Amino acid sequence: MSEEQTKPDVEAAVNAAAGQDGPAPEVSELHLQLEDARSKADEHWNQVLRMQAELENGRRRAERDVENAHKYALERIAADLLPVKDSLELALAAIGDDAALDQLREGTALTLKMLGQTMEKYGIREINPVGQPFNPELHQAMAMQESAEQAPNSVLVVMQKGYTLNERLIRPALVVVAKAPAAG
Repeated sequence: MSEEQTKPDVEAAVNAAAGQDGPAPEVSELHLQLEDARSKADEHWNQVLRMQAELENGRRRAERDVENAHKYALERIAADLLPVKDSLELALAAIGDDAALDQLREGTALTLKMLGQTMEKYGIREINPVGQPFNPELHQAMAMQESAEQAPNSVLVVMQKGYTLNERLIRPALVVVAKAPAAG
């Protein structure tokens, strides 16, 4: 028998013993207390479930924060290293083809290569978008220039390379964007 089927039978037996037609006041009071206890138990169970979910969400959030702290801890040093790399690239370009400067050129190129490898090792990636479509999330347009060779809105010249640290932009590439030649 189900609980619902036995409930009226119990009430009827208690009422018959008491000589009453309706439920006894004590039984009604007990039913009210039982329903109150059940609703409080349900409410407390729901609170426990919510608290468990909040704790789990907090744990996941803390794990993600620690992961990001580890992943992006080098962001400041990376940003400070970029001008050094830029200067080495400019020095290498300024040396030219003078035979007397071959050793200086070779040493500067080796230093620049080592710096690039170290940056790659720590997740610092170069953005050099020559010929690619302009992307405002990764590039900063410094000027537009007419070009018959390049498609409109593509990067014509990179004035300064951009960089990402673990896929997060730390410096946009400064670029000149191609535009269609004027009709004439």
